[in-house]
Amino acid sequence: MDYLSYKIAGFLYNMGIDKDNLSWGTRIILLAGVLLVAYIFTKVFHYFIMPTIHKITAKTKATWDDYLFNERMLSAICRLIPPIIIYILLPFVFENEQNILSISQKICLIYLVAVTLRLINAFLNSLYEISNEHESLKNRPLKGIYQMINLVSIGIGIILIISILMNQNAATILAGLGASAAVLMLIFKDSILGLVAGVQLSANDMLRPGDWITMDKYGANGYVIEVSLTTVKVQNFDKTITTIPPYALVSDSFQNWRGMWQSGSRRIKRSLFFDVNTVRFCTEEETKIYIKKGWLKKEETENGPVVNLLVFRNFVMQYLGSHPKINNEFLQMVRQMEPTTEGIPVEIYCFTTTTEWPVYESIQSEVFDYLIASIPQFGLKLFQRPSGMDLNLTNPNKA
Repeated sequence: MDYLSYKIAGFLYNMGIDKDNLSWGTRIILLAGVLLVAYIFTKVFHYFIMPTIHKITAKTKATWDDYLFNERMLSAICRLIPPIIIYILLPFVFENEQNILSISQKICLIYLVAVTLRLINAFLNSLYEISNEHESLKNRPLKGIYQMINLVSIGIGIILIISILMNQNAATILAGLGASAAVLMLIFKDSILGLVAGVQLSANDMLRPGDWITMDKYGANGYVIEVSLTTVKVQNFDKTITTIPPYALVSDSFQNWRGMWQSGSRRIKRSLFFDVNTVRFCTEEETKIYIKKGWLKKEETENGPVVNLLVFRNFVMQYLGSHPKINNEFLQMVRQMEPTTEGIPVEIYCFTTTTEWPVYESIQSEVFDYLIASIPQFGLKLFQRPSGMDLNLTNPNKA
């Protein structure tokens, strides 16, 4: 810097300009020259260097450099040139005017801090776009982390601007802010908690944009569309948007259906309730018919009469095993649950071959329509609370 100052001073002296003895007219001319130099360097960078960088990045096979040196990023770099050049050359304009020089340099430094913050923001946006293109990072909730880094850089920039205005060391101001750390933590509580939660969600791979989650406490049941520093946006199936604080996803419980989507199958778990009075032993004739149809094995009849509910369970297992839309690679089970006041529940547990919701519901309905229609073959009846019509039928005197 001293060498550059010496060279510029020598150049001005050779032109007949003594920097120690300048008139105001000369100062204005020099100031205009400084501004012109800054303008020329900026335009050279914008019209010559930027297109060259674009051509170089376009020829490479990698895509990260296209995002890192995009128009927004290079424009932010271009804005750094004027304050740097003006700051360096101002001492030659206001050599003996320390007050004006000090104010002018402060303005340059403040502007330099502002454009640097804009450069950091553009850089973080580029990193976010690169991470969205990367296979292992695109589903990570990194937006909140980038926002926190940007927020911290803005905080540092504000401290630097205050230190420039007050002619104080930034470290001294930062130490003074330590006394008000509790107030700052209260103000930025959500941001701090959001950052910590975002790191936990990302590190443990708990949540990704596009995941289907349910969280009854917040009325969320839909797809995650955005994970930011302070909010997680969930678009519910009724097209409403639910916003959840990120730290709530860490401190509370929520259900993520990503595993179901990745498996390619969705579970059916539903019970049929049978009237206890219709559960009975099968007759010999019924037993022969069931054995002939393959719903009953001879070994099952060796220990005495079989129960019609057992035959029905065997029938359901065979039906599920032969159904083309039921996944045979996953667990299939038909089990009797504990009797209730509503009857004897028999639970059907299996998985469909698709995760698409309308198709899944169609398969589930198809399965249970068929099972309900098949129940009379086994002498069974489903439990159903009596309605007014049932009471009328039991008493023919009541019309």
